[in-house]
Amino acid sequence: MKKRILLCLAHMSETGMERKFVQEAFDDNWVVPLGPNVNGFEEDLEKFVNLVDTKSGKHTLDKKVVALSSGTAAVHLALLACGVQPGDEVLVQSFTFCASANPVTYLGAIPVFVDSEPDSWNMDPELLEKAIVDRISKIGKKPKAIIPVALYGMPYQIDKIMEIANKYDIPVIEDAAEGFGSRYNGQVLGTFGHYGVLSFNGNKMITTSGGGALVCPNQEAKDRIMFFATQAREAYPYYQHEEIGYNYRMSNICAGIGRGQMTIVDDHIRHHQHIQSLYAELFKDVKGVKLHSSANPFSDSNFWLCTILLDENLPVKGQERAYQQAINQAVGGAAGVVHAGGSIHTDCEPDVNVEAIRLGLNEAGIEARPLWKPMHKQPVFAKCPAYTNGVSEAMFARGLCLPSGPWVTDEDVHYVVDTIKSLII
Repeated sequence: MKKRILLCLAHMSETGMERKFVQEAFDDNWVVPLGPNVNGFEEDLEKFVNLVDTKSGKHTLDKKVVALSSGTAAVHLALLACGVQPGDEVLVQSFTFCASANPVTYLGAIPVFVDSEPDSWNMDPELLEKAIVDRISKIGKKPKAIIPVALYGMPYQIDKIMEIANKYDIPVIEDAAEGFGSRYNGQVLGTFGHYGVLSFNGNKMITTSGGGALVCPNQEAKDRIMFFATQAREAYPYYQHEEIGYNYRMSNICAGIGRGQMTIVDDHIRHHQHIQSLYAELFKDVKGVKLHSSANPFSDSNFWLCTILLDENLPVKGQERAYQQAINQAVGGAAGVVHAGGSIHTDCEPDVNVEAIRLGLNEAGIEARPLWKPMHKQPVFAKCPAYTNGVSEAMFARGLCLPSGPWVTDEDVHYVVDTIKSLII
């Protein structure tokens, strides 16, 4: 029986460096949310994000990094550091996972969603400025932060976004959770804005099993984030709290895994980019299927996930059976999910031929998923302001994510593409 080809799952280094660092933590009894591995992992991350591009040599950075329990925690603390308070508005890319927007609500603030431009599928700079001007006009004050997202690893138009953000003096929080190692004009994503969010979930470019980090502008900002991430404890010989804090620090065990993963991060990025190039070669003569890439010469994606768009009229075997059976678990079969969906259909869903391809791949032992459903179409955010142009809804209707992770082999890619070809009528 052929193995099941999973979408994206990180794996350990062949040298077992992860095991070495974790064992050291146990041997030294550092099994708490601080310790040598946490410090070492942060140092490794700082070296990585501050790298100067060898081709241009254009930038010199001195960003600081705080290792946290998740990328979501990083978004939350970045918003807190930017002074977001109840009733404030935060501009968030609509085409993203909910973790980009949910933390806005933790602070009692309101996410204002901005649609995408068609090249990168990320935040549309022109729509962003329109949203800023309109929010100032409507509520009499500007948004408190801007959150662009590196969707599937693809760099956003950060030069234009930063120009607009600087014009209106609004801090940018880069959500580079999917874009670890992606670059724009040679500079690592997460280092352009005031803060940068990283994720090390089990499906990301590198993993700490679960975890994240926040890229900070300087040591003072890092110390402030660290303060909030460790329950806002004051310097007394007893527990004194003058502000509300959070239990967001990364554990020394998880950081040990991260230190080992940093030894192979460049290999992982090269592998994802290789898988993308192989898909591109195999799909080039397949009518009705388009592999997503960017035409921007400054964009250098890690291709965390490789994604395709189907022509809306492309006939696919079995599409008459699409959406005939209700799904009884969350996408990806997430552990602990017990909340069943309400109905088979929603008011915004992938086309029937896309769903038919997904089902056909699943029957062939291949995991594939729809693109992120835009946040402005999510019921939980139905009352939030949104500035749309139809791009994210069109991509969601036609798109599919294909297996792209470190475990995916060249043979697997051939099998995926051959299976898709066999499903097209």
